[in-house]
Amino acid sequence: MPARIRLQRHGKKGSPFYHIVIADGRAPRNGRFIEKIGTYNPITNPAEIKLDFDKALTWLQNGAQPTDTVKAILSYKGILYKNHLLKGVTKGALTVEQAEAKFQTWMKEKADKIDAKKKGLSESERLERKAALEAEAKVNEARAVELAKRRAAELKAEANEAAEEAAEEAAADAAENTEEPTEA
Repeated sequence: MPARIRLQRHGKKGSPFYHIVIADGRAPRNGRFIEKIGTYNPITNPAEIKLDFDKALTWLQNGAQPTDTVKAILSYKGILYKNHLLKGVTKGALTVEQAEAKFQTWMKEKADKIDAKKKGLSESERLERKAALEAEAKVNEARAVELAKRRAAELKAEANEAAEEAAEEAAADAAENTEEPTEA
């Protein structure tokens, strides 16, 4: 069986973390491996990938077969593209300088895309926080208005009760005053 470039799972349940390893095709997923060439953390956004570029390229050129996920990771990091360009050099379609220029151009564009994504993510997070704060401020204002209305209604009710009590007391005093002269 040929060597495989595969992921070896680590991390606790619900938060995976992977080592990118070279293993024999017959070895189990988390079993024996030949060499560790990097790590992959899919939890972060964008995913954090640390990979030894030269070792991965050497293993690809020596015939190691990547799994589907590792193939996507290698493509993302540009290793598959570099391997493709080097095959073109061996076939005589390109010179080494042309291949290196194409690869550097691709890497610069890729770095710009990643930076734009990070900037967009931080910008969107900032806008989401700002919108959440504005929504919370509106809710707080609505609560304050409702509380003020309730407080005004309570004060009005208290004033009415006080006025009614005063009127009752005045009526009782008037009744007492009118009753006393009749008795005398």
